[in-house]
Amino acid sequence: MSETAARSLRADAERSVRTILEAAERVLAVDPGASMEQIAAAAGVARTTIHRRFANRQALIEALALSAARQLADAVDDGRPDTAPPLVAMHRITANVLQVKGAWTFALELPGDAGSDAARLHEDIARRCIVLLKRAQDDKLIDEGADLEWVRRVYYALLGESLRSNPDNDDPDTLAARIIDTLLHGAGPRR
Repeated sequence: MSETAARSLRADAERSVRTILEAAERVLAVDPGASMEQIAAAAGVARTTIHRRFANRQALIEALALSAARQLADAVDDGRPDTAPPLVAMHRITANVLQVKGAWTFALELPGDAGSDAARLHEDIARRCIVLLKRAQDDKLIDEGADLEWVRRVYYALLGESLRSNPDNDDPDTLAARIIDTLLHGAGPRR
């Protein structure tokens, strides 16, 4: 087999896996107990295609969790948390994360198995969040006495609440601005 043909087969396999994972997210978000057959139907593939890619339902769920965690990590990377000005990075990361979390609600709410690749990615994202919050603190955007772990948890809660209740169906940039404003200034009167 030529190198070009092998690359084409790999690309087809990757597309197939991506299609299956996207279908699994849609189906499982509505019915967490959905069968492999239901996921296959939603993906437009035979059940045997899913079983060829994933040994069992648990393997599919683990792949789904890892794929979503990777997309979340990419969303953080895209915000340039280590190099962009902290406020710019916070806004961009927040808008990116809202998009990923909105698209992968089921997968990102799965309880991560300790030590799994997905869990390690989430731990790294949390660590990087603290580093960015420290940069923001150094820039006087966050009080010098603030507990950054607490600030991170509040930030995560704001993200979650924004996704759960967005009655105006605001775009990610508008929601990001609201989240960052609330995180940095609270709900008190402006000076």
